[in-house]
Amino acid sequence: MVNPTRGVLYPARLPQFHRLPPPSAVTELVEWFWIPEWDIEPGRSSRQEIVAYPALNLVVDTDAVTLSGATTRASHRDLRGNGWAVGALLRPAAVAALIDDPASLVDGERVLDDAGVTELRDAVTFAMGSGEGRRERAVEAFAHWLEGRASSAGEPARQANAVMDVLMGDGAALTPEEAATRLAVSVRTLQRMTHRHVGLSPAAMIRRRRLQEAAHRLRENPAVDLASIAAELGYADHAHLTRDFQAVLGIAPRTYRSQASS
Repeated sequence: MVNPTRGVLYPARLPQFHRLPPPSAVTELVEWFWIPEWDIEPGRSSRQEIVAYPALNLVVDTDAVTLSGATTRASHRDLRGNGWAVGALLRPAAVAALIDDPASLVDGERVLDDAGVTELRDAVTFAMGSGEGRRERAVEAFAHWLEGRASSAGEPARQANAVMDVLMGDGAALTPEEAATRLAVSVRTLQRMTHRHVGLSPAAMIRRRRLQEAAHRLRENPAVDLASIAAELGYADHAHLTRDFQAVLGIAPRTYRSQASS
């Protein structure tokens, strides 16, 4: 399981937050489930800033079921009052069952409202209101629904999971060319696969992973040298890392390091 704060820019500001592994029946469909819960005093809010994974998320809360696209920039949500959400970080094999054109959702989201989705919301809402073990029961209900919805995912969709593993997993490729070589496909084929199942280019996915990792290292080890991080993550130099960090996150690495560790 990936570090539960990876992708969260300021973990100290989090409400209760849990990442749960997917049940075995949906490991090809879901990377992990995530559940925030919050209870914020009246008149106040909690801003959660995220550099999200380059993937789609299916999210259930008390009001709606929302499909959120991959993002190209840092994002935030302001939490108020009390509430919860249960989200699934989707693997490519699940995407085709939910949307025909994930590129149309990049940096956006869509409320789903068909009858089957209403059943999902009702089942998860019931589980989250049932006391001890509610998170695990909510994940089981979510997984059961998703297994039925995406059971028809074809072999091309499942092959796209291998692309995600090469671009985002342990020992991930540093360039699209390296990823294509590992997968024994052309760069053009790799581009078509990520566009079809994520909505982003391979280069954009690699960029997002590198920025997540850079933020994580800066936060966990304030003394680490920027040049060392840049070299390990495949940047030409620390100036290249700084430009990328500033362009996507809107803040310089050194400034982020001082804020995240304060």
